[in-house]
Parts: sequence; C-alpha cells; structure tokens
Amino acid sequence: MDITRVPNEKKLYLCQWYFRVGFLFLPFVWVINVIWFFNTAFKQAAFDEQKAIKKYVICSAIGSIAWIVALIAWVITFQTNRIEWGEFADDLSFIIPLGSK
Repeated sequence: MDITRVPNEKKLYLCQWYFRVGFLFLPFVWVINVIWFFNTAFKQAAFDEQKAIKKYVICSAIGSIAWIVALIAWVITFQTNRIEWGEFADDLSFIIPLGSK
C-alpha cells in the first residue's frame, strides 16, 4: 500500500482504525501503524491532521513496547518456573518438553 497517495483525512482514519484494532490484543497492528505512519507524523510538512496522527503513532509505539515487555517477562517467568509449577504448567503448555523431573 502506497500511503503517500492517500488523502490526509483518509490517513488519519486509517491510523486511528489501526490504533483501535490494536486493542483487540493485536499489538502487531500497532507495530504496523508505527511503521506506516512514522514518516507522515514526523517527517512531512505540517498539515491539519498531522497532530492527531502523531498522537496515534506515539500511542501505538508505547502500546507495542508494553506488549513486547510483558510477553518477554511472561516467557522468562514461565520458562524458569515451569518445573516448579508442575501440573499447572503442564496444563498451560501446548508441547510438554521431556527431561528434568
């Protein structure tokens, strides 16, 4: 998709829509929102909708980073405590690794 050919009103609508979709536990959409609209928000000449687009890009970046940090924290916690959690951890696991018991 060539975002440079889209009118500014449509850019704002798309940026806002991607931001809202990211709340459906789809932080990858927030990453896409940041990538697609970063130049529009920070590197183009000023236009009326730019301030709102900038706000959505910043919020999308913060949301993405928060999700990534939370996911890394969960993976580290689960991997280091899987054996101690016993059957509960096995219930959470899709594939139960062999060894260490």
